[in-house]
Amino acid sequence: MGFERDAEPRVALSPNTLHQPVLVTECLSLLGAGPARTFVDGTVGYGGHAEALLRESGPDGRVVGLDRDGVALRAAADRLAPFGDRALLVQASFRQLRDVLRGRGIRQVDGVLLDLGVSSVQLDEAGRGFRFSEGTAEETPLDMRMDAADGETAADLLARASEETLADWFRRYGELSGAGRLARRIVQTRGEAPLRTAADLIRVTREARVGGGRRHHPATLVFQALRIAVNDELGALEEGLAAARDVLGPGGRLCVIAYHSLEDRLVKHTFRTEERGCICPPRDPMCTCGRKPTLRRITRRPVRPSDEEVAANPRARSARLRAAEKLAA
Repeated sequence: MGFERDAEPRVALSPNTLHQPVLVTECLSLLGAGPARTFVDGTVGYGGHAEALLRESGPDGRVVGLDRDGVALRAAADRLAPFGDRALLVQASFRQLRDVLRGRGIRQVDGVLLDLGVSSVQLDEAGRGFRFSEGTAEETPLDMRMDAADGETAADLLARASEETLADWFRRYGELSGAGRLARRIVQTRGEAPLRTAADLIRVTREARVGGGRRHHPATLVFQALRIAVNDELGALEEGLAAARDVLGPGGRLCVIAYHSLEDRLVKHTFRTEERGCICPPRDPMCTCGRKPTLRRITRRPVRPSDEEVAANPRARSARLRAAEKLAA
């Protein structure tokens, strides 16, 4: 087993700190996990879903696991070591799925799983900047990169993005009221001093008077919007869904777990579009686009975690699982 571009872990990882996978039983059922089947875990994280898939697909099934986070991959490699070369881990985004499989001589797979969002370990690691608390905000850097060795940080984006771009991010990715007011205040503030820590961004959010009246911290949606922008999460998801569709063999299954409305809405729209096929305007008398259906929705409504699972893992509360099946050409 190996993976590309592995990195030294920045935190001590133990079985007690590993990310607790969500909706495992439901994923195994919807993916049709079984012997001699090949699956892709496009967000392998700390290996929870991949481990379950490898157990169900034994003795000769395999899992290709992708993740942008080298620290997570190192932990996943330890967890999946008992499965030997049945587990292949690659440091890459799931938007690169076609190239990853093609480079390893894999033409088609039986199932693809995408567990979106940020893992519990990433959230809990203060140095990543995915989450903040008032007590440690001064020391929490504005990073937010899934791959800590690649791309611009949130602080970089805040320093260079135009007021219009910032407002668009806060409006689209955070669905934030007062997005323009916050963007204007950020541009004014950075002219005096750069925004480098969570405390800097919290202060500016309060000064702009946005995010009030919510049960969550006023800056919660601001941090969400920046994280999505830093990692191009919606762009990656759109490309990743298309790549997953292309690598699935006939009858192969695609399962996606989303944690907020922007992701879930995109998955739902994509599944509906691929099931319909034709994208001609409804008033056209006949189809001229020539597009054929490629997927069949298995879940008409999202599958949600049980009360028992939420009680055991509160972070599962917002999970929404949708599944579709690849149609024959």
